[in-house]
Amino acid sequence: MKNKTFYTILTMILILSSLLEGLDAQILPMVAKEQETPILLVGGTVHTGDGRVLEDTAVGFDKGTITFLGKASDLDANGIDYKIIDITGQQVYPGFILLNSIIGINEISGVPHTNDTLEEGDYLPNLQTVYAFDMTSTFLPPLRFNGVLYIESIRSRGVIPGTSSVMSLDGWNWEEAVFKRAAAIHLDWPSALSSYYDAETNSRMLRPNTSYEKITGELEKLFSDAKQYEQMPTAQTNLKLEALTDLFQKERVLVIHVNEPKEIIESITFAKSFGIDQISLVASEGSLEVVDFLKENKIPVIVPPTYNLPRNDDMDYDAFYGLPTKLQRMGIEVSMYHVGSLSNSINLPFYAGTSVAFGMNKEEALKTITLHPAKILGIDDKLGSIAVGKVASLFVSKGDALDIQTNALTLAFIGGKQIDLEGPQQLDYKRYSAKFDQNE
Repeated sequence: MKNKTFYTILTMILILSSLLEGLDAQILPMVAKEQETPILLVGGTVHTGDGRVLEDTAVGFDKGTITFLGKASDLDANGIDYKIIDITGQQVYPGFILLNSIIGINEISGVPHTNDTLEEGDYLPNLQTVYAFDMTSTFLPPLRFNGVLYIESIRSRGVIPGTSSVMSLDGWNWEEAVFKRAAAIHLDWPSALSSYYDAETNSRMLRPNTSYEKITGELEKLFSDAKQYEQMPTAQTNLKLEALTDLFQKERVLVIHVNEPKEIIESITFAKSFGIDQISLVASEGSLEVVDFLKENKIPVIVPPTYNLPRNDDMDYDAFYGLPTKLQRMGIEVSMYHVGSLSNSINLPFYAGTSVAFGMNKEEALKTITLHPAKILGIDDKLGSIAVGKVASLFVSKGDALDIQTNALTLAFIGGKQIDLEGPQQLDYKRYSAKFDQNE
């Protein structure tokens, strides 16, 4: 028995050692140091994120805040001794914001202990994902390398999965990374129809969803209880109801996930009936049929990836490619997010680039992943564009950041801190480039 135990332990040590040998290419980037020296980026083309493009413009920032934007020749340093970085010929962009993401709380879907989206319960408005956010997630370095510097973290399960948090992609832990602890409460509105497989016709058919009235009834009761709770300051603390009162007091935005036109109108009307004015919609092509209603109620729309093929035979080939452009031209404020394989979240800037190929102005497309998401999250006074007084979270690219062929970051800053852009992929590139060079 002792020998068996000894050999079992020895085997485990050998396996662990072999695994550790391969980890040199999986080391995560170092956490950035606080900005110690004022920095002035000189000679670049600045895409401010609010629609402007400023040629040969300098951007200065100190202690994490943008202090100058203009011609370097017009700089009045006011005693600030800037470190000059020449970026002539390169492009400057505000950091991109990834909305509605489970990155950081879900690493491997099939491994439960890496998945913090599995909370029990369908109505959890008080649940904040910030406490579970993992700064060692292997998804973070590739995102930073493509210019995504902030994530809205939220679970994807339940009718009310919780309250989202805005996380910066730099820090030792969630406490250092959190930018806004409570940003939006998400609501997954039920569908009035459900699909089923019909063996006789060998096709998918639709029928009324028997759970629709039950779920909407439960939502009606929950929000009514929260409204009454708000008016009872001496009531015993109820965390769920207390979280919902933030919506009534305009401290949070309500993000409704729904696509069918009928349900879009019903869900927004429901929210409005409780005095909730700050509403955003996560929807797809169904939003096109209720554009007038959305404009009337000033509802911004968050659309899925443009990298999508038609779901039905009667859909146009470019139904998803051109969706953001169609909505934007109709007067809807559009943002983008990612859904699907987490590793493909790095394509966020190229979703915006696809909308440019299908008719959207390039600077308007940039807004869909910078200023518009910042407005939805209530952080546009700090992030989303490059302006004096805002947080210095920006990056420099050799080419067009929305073009998959030319986007190539050379510098990136989060809150003025210069971050390391190298991740596992870049280290592997260097490792194998050196190997093949030796064989030549």
